[in-house]
Formats: sequence, structure tokens, C-alpha cells
Amino acid sequence: MKKIAILGSTGSIGTQTLNVVRRHGDLFAVEVLCAGSNAELLVAQALEFNPNAVVIADESKYEQVCKALAATDIKVFAGEAAIEDLMTMDSIDIVVAAIVGFAGLRPTLKALECGKPVALANKETMVVAGSIVTAAAMRHKVPILPVDSEHSAIFQCLVGECSPVDKILLTASGGPFRGYSRERLASVTVEQALHHPNWSMGRKVTVDSATLMNKGLEVIEARWLFGVDANDIEVVVHPQSVVHSMVQFSDGSIKAQLGVPTMETPIQYALTFPERVESHLPRLDFADYPSLTFEKPDRSAFRCLDLAYRAIAQGGNMPCVMNAANEVAVQRFLGGEIGFLDIADVVEHAMQTAPFVADPSLADLLATDAEIRNH
Repeated sequence: MKKIAILGSTGSIGTQTLNVVRRHGDLFAVEVLCAGSNAELLVAQALEFNPNAVVIADESKYEQVCKALAATDIKVFAGEAAIEDLMTMDSIDIVVAAIVGFAGLRPTLKALECGKPVALANKETMVVAGSIVTAAAMRHKVPILPVDSEHSAIFQCLVGECSPVDKILLTASGGPFRGYSRERLASVTVEQALHHPNWSMGRKVTVDSATLMNKGLEVIEARWLFGVDANDIEVVVHPQSVVHSMVQFSDGSIKAQLGVPTMETPIQYALTFPERVESHLPRLDFADYPSLTFEKPDRSAFRCLDLAYRAIAQGGNMPCVMNAANEVAVQRFLGGEIGFLDIADVVEHAMQTAPFVADPSLADLLATDAEIRNH
């Protein structure tokens, strides 16, 4: 029985991870559940899965959670620091890092430092502090197992291979605005941006998918996860979302991982690796997809992708600057304060004006994040 800590249990990845646990109760038990502010769902999850402990990051919801779980033996904690503290628990076998955004960095890093394997769904952790996070994993000899469908696909293509990698082909659906001109993008609404054609995701990730920033973040994440130069990672728009990503090797051969668009498959693979276990998820029927198409992304209309390549090329704290500015810009777009195209403008302005730190420490990155958000 593998005991799991789920950071971000009430979000999209967290709830789908619990779906995997439901199907395989003989393999997994929930040890810790951590949520941001959704106290009602956290309580419902705790009553169903009976973890050892839960954490509600929003301290104002602590009494509500305590009262709802008073009749159980479940320990209740509050605050972001408590999430890090629980990573020291010896009973945790694997941590699913699914907290969205920069907030996921410190608990993920703490889990690695405590020798816990991490099933990583929080791409911002690798974007902001890839060198620090990968060094911690190597130092403590624990794996980082990718949960993102694209990075899981790359990982699956690389398992058992010893040959040099020529390049990574990172697929993108193109989001809801594939084929739109900049003029047309200027008037898109929040509701349109949140209507993804293939995937069910949280609001922030869905907007990132619409701007292609999500793919830029994934390029940076892949650079750190797989040790491939960003210039050798090519983004390919694949609207059907059946080919989740590909790897081209030095002899020109390409391996691809295919499947129906569901996050539960890569989540389960990360939790059971190196084994594959039975699932009752839908199977891919090629008759349903008589045509699989591929095209280059429109970088002039979707500028966020180039900004991500620029950030990783500059290095240092620049990916942190880009990520912080993007998180704030997306939040403001969702709040109706700025337009869709303004997201890239906000990010570019931050990258042009932020103080550059060539070799940042974790303290430098925390300071950069706070400074950019405040600015």
C-alpha cells in the first residue's frame, strides 16, 4: 500500500488523483490532503479517504475544517508553513505536487529534501527554480515523476533508451483560439478563454493554454526534467490532443506516446512507475480520429511562447520574473481588469524592467517573485 500526500487536493489534478485512488484502493491510501481555501471540498475528501492529516492553507478556514472533522481522528493544520512541515512525515511514500503556481515551490522542494519521490504537476516549480529543484532531487536520490501529459509522454518515450536525444517535440492543442489573428484576439472574452476544446483544467492553466504561455512553461520544465537544451525542444500544434508528445533520437527515429486526452492516465503512471496497472479509462480508437494533424504555432499572435524561450535563454531569475508577471496578469484578466493581449504585454514589460540576478539562490527567487507581483 503506497501512502500519498496530495498538495492541492481540491484542484483539477488533485481531484483526478483521488479518482485514481478510488479505482485502486488496494494499491493506494491517502496520508495527507492539502488545500488552498476550498474548505467544503477538503472536508468531503477527508471524510471519504480518512487521511492522517489535512491542511487548509487559508487560516481563516481552520475552525470550519476543525469543526467538520471533530468526530474523526484526522489531524487538522492551517497555513502554508504547515504544508512544508508535514512533508517530514515518515509515513508518506510519494507526494503529488499539484498546487498551482509559485505557491507550489517550497512544499515541493521540502518534499524532495525529506527524501520523498514527487509526482510533479506543478510546472511553475521547475520554471522558477529548475536548477535548485533538480539538484535537490539528485542530492537526496529521489525521482521527480512528471504528471503533465506532455512530460509524462516524453518520460515514457525515454524509459529504457540509452541513445542520444536529437530533439523533443512538445505537442500543444492550440487552445480555444487556434487560428485567430491578433486583431481577433483583442476582443476575446474570459468565458471564451476558459472554454478549452479538449482538456478540463483549472482556470489559470486554461488561460495559460489559450495564450500558449502554458506551452512556454512546459518548454522550460522539459529543459530541466530531461536535461535537453531549450533550443532542442520544438513546440508542435496538434489540435486532436491524441499524440501527447514525441522524442526524436540521433538516428532520426521518433517515438510518440498516444492516448485519449485524460489526465488520469499520466497521474496513474507516475504513481505506479515503473509498473503499469489496469485502468478502466477510455481506450483510444483510431477510427474516432481519422486525421491527426500537426502545424507550427503562430508566434506573432501568441507572443507568450517566445517570451518563455527568451526567459530560459537569459536564465538566472528571468523565468521567475516571467512566471510572477504572468500569474498576476492572468488573475487580472480573469477579473476583467485587462484584455487578453495585455497578458503578454505585462509579462514583457516585467522582463524588460526587472533587476537581473544571474545565479539566484532560493532567497533571491522568493524576493524576485514578491517584487514582481508588487510592481
